[in-house]
Amino acid sequence: WQPPPLHSHQYHLFLLGFVGFCMDSFVQGQKNNTLIFTRENTIRNCTCPNEINDNDCDYSLANLICNCRTVLPYSIDKTYYNNLAVWFTETSMLGMLLNFTAVHDLKLSFCGTIPLSTKYLTIWGLRRLQIRSEINGQLKEQSMTIYDSHDDKTQGTLHTVCKDKKMLMHIAILDTSLFNRYSPLRSYSVDNVSSFTDHFPHLPSLDTFFAINNKSCVVTFIY
Repeated sequence: WQPPPLHSHQYHLFLLGFVGFCMDSFVQGQKNNTLIFTRENTIRNCTCPNEINDNDCDYSLANLICNCRTVLPYSIDKTYYNNLAVWFTETSMLGMLLNFTAVHDLKLSFCGTIPLSTKYLTIWGLRRLQIRSEINGQLKEQSMTIYDSHDDKTQGTLHTVCKDKKMLMHIAILDTSLFNRYSPLRSYSVDNVSSFTDHFPHLPSLDTFFAINNKSCVVTFIY
């Protein structure tokens, strides 16, 4: 299995996100409980209390208890989120919202109907992932820890993470077809990746990151 190649516009988005990542870190680090959901071609960006996570896909409740605003697709801030929940119905919109975004803790709730088209999303610094989907009336909820911080005191302080580069050195590649089946959430990681061209021929354009950062990283595929 190999992910598809990155297109040039995706690559430019990646570089823009990477360059702005630490510059905006202090402000963006305050977004501790963010919910983004799509419904009928509308995107709502919300700041929510923790209890909203127990009522996935309840749009009315989200609009009632969260501070929500309607946003345009390309105005979504993709710099950094500490805790992010996304309710989605199709993968093209999910990719627009999430691809090349830095997220510590991510919860994805599929609120549509299967089958979903397959996309491969690149997520920076992902530590924990939760997924929720309902197939034929049966609810499936799973979670996975990708990696643990060695210093919990810095978990919500992005400027510290940027300083020591811990978050920058973890890349997760998420296969969205995992929402189409009941099989357990799985992953595998490749350590000390210093060249995508050598390790993953279908992702050559990410090598520019290593030229800028001059470091190796850990790549985790989630499927």
